[in-house]
Amino acid sequence: MTPTPPNLADRPLARASNGPLAVSLAGLALRNPVILAAGTAGTLSEMADIFDLSRVGAIVTKSITAEPREGNATWRIIPTQHGMLNAIGLANVGIEAFTRDYGPKVASVPTTVIGSISEFSVEGFVKVASAFEKIDALAAVELNVSCPNVSHGCEFGSDVHLLGELVREVRKVLPSKRLFVKLSPVVMGFPGVVAIARAAIEPPSSAPSGPAQRPGADAICLANTVPAMAIDVHTRAPRLARGSGGLSGPGIHPIAVKLVYDAYRGICKDTQTPIIGIGGVMRWEDAAEFILAGATAIEMGTALFADPLSPLKVVKGLENWVGKQGVGSLEELVGAVTVGQ
Repeated sequence: MTPTPPNLADRPLARASNGPLAVSLAGLALRNPVILAAGTAGTLSEMADIFDLSRVGAIVTKSITAEPREGNATWRIIPTQHGMLNAIGLANVGIEAFTRDYGPKVASVPTTVIGSISEFSVEGFVKVASAFEKIDALAAVELNVSCPNVSHGCEFGSDVHLLGELVREVRKVLPSKRLFVKLSPVVMGFPGVVAIARAAIEPPSSAPSGPAQRPGADAICLANTVPAMAIDVHTRAPRLARGSGGLSGPGIHPIAVKLVYDAYRGICKDTQTPIIGIGGVMRWEDAAEFILAGATAIEMGTALFADPLSPLKVVKGLENWVGKQGVGSLEELVGAVTVGQ
């Protein structure tokens, strides 16, 4: 079993949680498993204008980089038959402005807040992580190592050695935060999701860790958007200004379910590393699939563009489902899919 992370007792927890949907996500007590995904709910808590954020388990901030980014030119979001293509390009205010303008507001958000980082070098990730560490109310940090919407956005998430190095270095500057790693769906081929997940959870190191220190990720997020492209057949030009981007929505859901299933059985169950299922959750049934495949929590993103109240509908649907399954809590259903011989 993987050792317990350092300073676990001192890390900030979510508000008290109980009820059939309450889950423990790497020691974070969430009211329910529904999380608002990075880049789809504003920089911090803008979705509070739509509904009470205390009704979801957590929110993830917009992915923050070391320097401000304007992002890609328009068009950078377009609908498809089975979801949405986006190439936002990590537009964000940068870590200095985030720390100054949003950091003091994190404590007032009525749900767990997870800070998202996306960068292009180990040094960049470490710089942002170091700043996040100083925001006491941030409960966890999600490393976005799998963004297909910028050049060199997926390298860390597809190379076991690069990912291992990154996780080790970021872990050093995050003694009080849970560390989540958001992986790419492209690892389904080579090197494979289990190998990549293992590099995040148990990064190889020539230097031994202390007896109470978990060297890698506290949770795995599966998965990011799928690299994709659309072409206007009349103009013969790509529909996204950048040319290609990432596909999200219902079209990628079965892919993400398989990734969660494989990672859970390949490493996460044995190491007791929770998984956050991401990809095409539009209805409660989609979330329930992730839970049965092995996810402890789920993130919703594209659904917010179609129906901003969809997270609340998913919460209600899951609550009814858990009751009908004859179990006391949703956690009893994690990984409970029955696969025939």
